[in-house]
Amino acid sequence: MQLIDWRVATATATRLVPPGPRLPLADAIATVDDLRELAAQADGHVRAYTGLAAEPGVVSAAPVSVVDRPGWVRSNVEGFRGLLDPLLDTLAAGRDAPFGPIASAIGPKATGAEVGALLAYLATRVLGQFELLGPAIDDAPGGRLTLVAPNIVATERALGVDPHDFRLWVCLHEVTHRTQFAAAPWLHEHVRGLLRDYLTAADLDPGAVLARLRGALGSLGGVIRGSSDVSLIELVQTPEQRAVLDRVTGLMSLLEGHADVVMDGVGPSVVPSVVAIRDRFEGRRRTGNPLERMLRRLFGIDMKLKQYAEGAQFVRAVLEAVGMDGLNRVWAGPELLPDAAEIREPQQWLDRVVGEPPALPAVNG
Repeated sequence: MQLIDWRVATATATRLVPPGPRLPLADAIATVDDLRELAAQADGHVRAYTGLAAEPGVVSAAPVSVVDRPGWVRSNVEGFRGLLDPLLDTLAAGRDAPFGPIASAIGPKATGAEVGALLAYLATRVLGQFELLGPAIDDAPGGRLTLVAPNIVATERALGVDPHDFRLWVCLHEVTHRTQFAAAPWLHEHVRGLLRDYLTAADLDPGAVLARLRGALGSLGGVIRGSSDVSLIELVQTPEQRAVLDRVTGLMSLLEGHADVVMDGVGPSVVPSVVAIRDRFEGRRRTGNPLERMLRRLFGIDMKLKQYAEGAQFVRAVLEAVGMDGLNRVWAGPELLPDAAEIREPQQWLDRVVGEPPALPAVNG
């Protein structure tokens, strides 16, 4: 049984998502060329700063794909479909009535429309990403670096910052992710494995689903008002999924925090206006209209930003204690990754991985 109609998801998202800033054709072509060139420049800066190099046989500079918002939607739908459909088929095979009357009543088309609406929202927010999901790509077997041109242009205009500096700043962040996965090729399957674990831990029994939904409705008011840090997604997940999510949170906090630290470490030498960009970008993250703030809380985006800030604090603390070579031990294998608790308490990771590192200074507050 197909739980999500991906054609409906794609059609819904591409219909709902606004096109973004309109540019003359010549300017649009120049923007695409500029982003590709700046991504190439960022690659050298990131490798020099981090000391990370691709493992033998691993392509360190996966292709750069510059897309519009519908292009981002289509790419992500392919990724989600490639991961989700086989898992859902496996879950369905183990049940007499695979998804029960609830899924049958809602239907894959309705679910596809809901997924499409979420993708339409996210498609206006994402500046770039390193894509890992989806079918094998001949020219990028380990993943593809994607930059969403209309979102980058819209953001640099909204912030009133220098376009060249902002684009390079964004490329530094996204190229860092590409560098992480080139230096640690095992990360690709590790991430996919965590996602599979999370999805297979779902309990699709109708009674259990209803119970979680009732519990979620009771807590939804606090999420909307901002008095609760728990997202709607977290409210309806199973206890088994929460355990997997702890590992996912630790990894994502590391990846995003590391990228932020590299971006700010490289920035002052190659992005003259990096301080203004960072201040305005962070200010924009904290603001927004009431509807946008509510959506960020419901989907856990605000909570994830907090976790990524904790990831950056972890990376800076480890750098201070053992330097870049010590930090780079984290890419040696999955057993050396910090969990969510170690992200919040870097000394725990240092004690476990480094042995007897110097004690970190106490942090007030």
